Amino acid sequence: MIAASISDYRDIARAKLPRFLFEYLDGGSYDEVTLSRNRSDLSAIALRQRILRDVSSLDLSTSLFGQTQSLPIALAPIGLAGMNARRGETQAVRAANEAHIPFCLSTVSVCPLQEVAKASTQPFWFQLYMIKDRAFMRDLLALAQAANCSALVLTVDMPVPGARYRDVRSGLAGAPGFQGDLRRAWQGMMRPFWALDVGLLGRPHQLGNIAPVLGAQSGMEDFFAWTRGNFDASITWADLDFIRANWSGPLILKGILDVDDALQAAQAGIDGIVVSNHGGRQLDGVPSVASALPAIAKALDGRLTLLADGGVRSGLDVVRMLALGADCVLLGRAWAYALASNGQAGVTHMIKLIEAEMRVAMALTGAVRISDLSRECLIA
Repeated sequence: MIAASISDYRDIARAKLPRFLFEYLDGGSYDEVTLSRNRSDLSAIALRQRILRDVSSLDLSTSLFGQTQSLPIALAPIGLAGMNARRGETQAVRAANEAHIPFCLSTVSVCPLQEVAKASTQPFWFQLYMIKDRAFMRDLLALAQAANCSALVLTVDMPVPGARYRDVRSGLAGAPGFQGDLRRAWQGMMRPFWALDVGLLGRPHQLGNIAPVLGAQSGMEDFFAWTRGNFDASITWADLDFIRANWSGPLILKGILDVDDALQAAQAGIDGIVVSNHGGRQLDGVPSVASALPAIAKALDGRLTLLADGGVRSGLDVVRMLALGADCVLLGRAWAYALASNGQAGVTHMIKLIEAEMRVAMALTGAVRISDLSRECLIA
């Protein structure tokens, strides 16, 4: 199958990945109401078509945190992405480097910071959770600094993990010990290409950044046990002082949906925020990003860098998010589907699809540069 869209990449990923990995990537929490809203609310936003404007020369470049990039997009942090293709995070960072866009490595990546830094020719971002063990957090921040990470994305909407029914049904969660290992192994054998490329040749299968505390032989069930036991539910705004004391670069808070929280982030001197509901994977029933973004953008009025993610499946969706007020859009599932489908080449092609679709949307709305994208490009 030739992929012509992100939806095509999703179909290919479903066919290639073991069930437990695809459901982890594709699913949301509880009844997945917010997961569905992210897509439906964003795709329902009508673009305003304009005519007879000179759109012969489009400029899609932008600048974030003092760095120029070719497109107003970044590859969002995805946990376990390295299980979607052989050493998957290294393949994804190479694709991002080629496209001159940021890549953000998850704390719970398969490939550790040092391995990704070795594969990358440009600085990349690092995503971090607030962890109870502050000494371990300090070590991770030092490793990120040493790996030349240019920005830190602190995820703040996960003091406790959401309930994801699909993971239980597939056997990724709630199936510890030999029974769980056997169930996942059987699903892997049903995908022979994956079993060879990732299952055999993609070892070691461990969470590289937290291997020092989990141990090199940790299994899948240890991932969920570690998140439940080590994410700090007592986190408050005061804890940002600890981050600032141990991190010298731009600090981005990911997981803000409320105007008051966005304003407090600005007052705290945060460099950027990501308007996000964790891809519908945390509290089900909260608003979609597309519905929350405009009020936050209006309230902040450019006081900090505003990023957004959630439900983006095309370049048209990127244009919609930018017109709603975002400065940059994080792509999550989109690049993970493409990685699972065809590795680095798939991610590279996915980025090109996004760019091509953005160019069409901008030309037909009369926007020749990213700064032209505003509510004027939308039908209210």
